[in-house]
Amino acid sequence: MDGLGRRLRASLRLKRGRGGSLQDNLRDAVKEPERAQEHCLPPFAGGQHFFEYLLVVSLKKKGSGADYEPTITYQFPKRENLLRGQQEEEERLLGAIPLFCFPDGNEWAPLTEYPRETFSFVLTNVDGSRKIGYCRRLLPAGRGPRLPKVYCIISCIGCFGLFSKILDEVEKRHQISMAVIYPFMQGLREAAFPAPGKTVTLKSFIPDSGTEFISLTRPLDSHLEHVDFSSLLRCLRFEQILQIFASAVLERRIIFLAEGLSTLSQCIHAAAALLYPFSWAHTYIPVVPERLLDTVCCPTPFMVGVQMRFQQQVMDSPMEEVLLVNLCEGTFLMSVGDEKDILPPKLQDDILDSLGQGTNEPQTSEQLNEHVSGPFVQFFVKTVGHYASYIKREANGQGHFQERAFYKALTSKANRRFVKKFVKTQLFSLFIQEAEKSRNPPAGYFQQKILEYEEQKKQKKSREKTVK
Repeated sequence: MDGLGRRLRASLRLKRGRGGSLQDNLRDAVKEPERAQEHCLPPFAGGQHFFEYLLVVSLKKKGSGADYEPTITYQFPKRENLLRGQQEEEERLLGAIPLFCFPDGNEWAPLTEYPRETFSFVLTNVDGSRKIGYCRRLLPAGRGPRLPKVYCIISCIGCFGLFSKILDEVEKRHQISMAVIYPFMQGLREAAFPAPGKTVTLKSFIPDSGTEFISLTRPLDSHLEHVDFSSLLRCLRFEQILQIFASAVLERRIIFLAEGLSTLSQCIHAAAALLYPFSWAHTYIPVVPERLLDTVCCPTPFMVGVQMRFQQQVMDSPMEEVLLVNLCEGTFLMSVGDEKDILPPKLQDDILDSLGQGTNEPQTSEQLNEHVSGPFVQFFVKTVGHYASYIKREANGQGHFQERAFYKALTSKANRRFVKKFVKTQLFSLFIQEAEKSRNPPAGYFQQKILEYEEQKKQKKSREKTVK
C-alpha cells in the first residue's frame, strides 16, 4: 500500500494538516478498515441543513500536454473567516473531490455528445464523520466539441432520490445562467431537511418562466432512502444477488464492474443496503478512481466499484478470494466457489420465494425497495433477532453479550452453523456493541420486524395447541 500512498500524495497535491491529509485518510481506510465505515449512514432526523457545498468540477488542460486535470471552477457557499483547523479540513475535502468526480482518469477529449450520469461517492474523515458527494456529470449546453463537467453537492445526509431531484433543478438553471443557481441553492440551504414522510417546498424565480414551487419529499421509510434497487435487479438475477449478499455477510472482497458511473454507484449502494440493520464497516468505494485501483489488491475486506475500462488491470492484479461481478453481462468473472453454501438452505429458499412474488407487477420506487429489502431483513430476524434476550446487564446498565447461549438458542443446526460464523464478523460486533451500550432495544424498523415475527410465532403455537 506504500505505492498507493505515494500516488495519492502525487495526484491529490493536498497539504498535510495536523489531523492528517485526506489522501492519507483514504490510504488508512484501505489499511485499517475499522475506520472506514462509509456505508453506515445514520438515520437523519428532520431539521438539519440539506448540504454543505455545491461545486462545479471542470476539466482543465495540464500544462502543455494533452491530459486534463479535474478542477473546481465554482463553489457555493464560499467559506470566509475560518479558523486554521477548519480551513485545513476544507482544503483537504475540496482537494480530494475532483478525483472522485472524474474517476476515469485524465485522458479526455472534447465531445459533441455525452450521456448524462448521476452517481455518488462517500468520504470518511479521520474522526469517522462522513460526507456524501451527489454528482451529475453532463455535457454543458453549447455548440461544437466541449468537455463534460460535474455538478457535485456535498452533504452529510444520505437520501439519494431527493438529491437527484435537486441536481435536476441545478442542471435546469445552469442552462440559463450560473447566477440563477445561487438563489435556488441559498433557499435550499436555509430550508430545514424534512422528517421522514414530510415535504419541504421551495420558492424559486426563473427568468422567462416566473416563480416556481419545488416540492422535495422525503420517503416515509427512512432506512431505505439512500438506495434504489432497480439497477441491481436489471443487472443480476435473484440467485446472484443472494450470493453477493452471502459474500458480504462474511465480509469478503467484492468488486463490481460496469461501464456507467450511475450503474456502479447504484448497484454497490444497493448491495450494501441488503445488510440492514448491519453496516459495512470496511473499505467501501462506489466508483474507484483510476489512481486507487491498487485497492483491489488489499488483503482486508472491501466492496468497490470499478469501471469496465479497467477490467484487465483488475484481472491482472494479485487477488485472493474475490467475488468479481460483471454488471454489464450479469456474470461472475471470479468467485470463491462456496457462495451458494454460506446461508442456511431453507432461508435461502425463503428469500428467493419472497423476491419472486409479484415481480411483474408495477411498483413505485419505495414499494420496490421494500419488496427487495424485506426478505433480507426477515433473514436477520430469523437468525439473530433474539439478540436482545442474550445481553445481560449489570446494575449500572452496561450490557454483556452471551455469545454461546445466543447461538445455542437456535434449534436449526443449519442456522446455528451460520450464526456461529456471523457473530465473528465486524458487522455483528459493531451492532452488538451498540446494543450493549443501550438499555433498551432501538425503536426502529428492525425491532418492529422482530416484534412482528415473535407475535406470529406465538399465534402459531396457540393455533397448534388448539388443534391438539
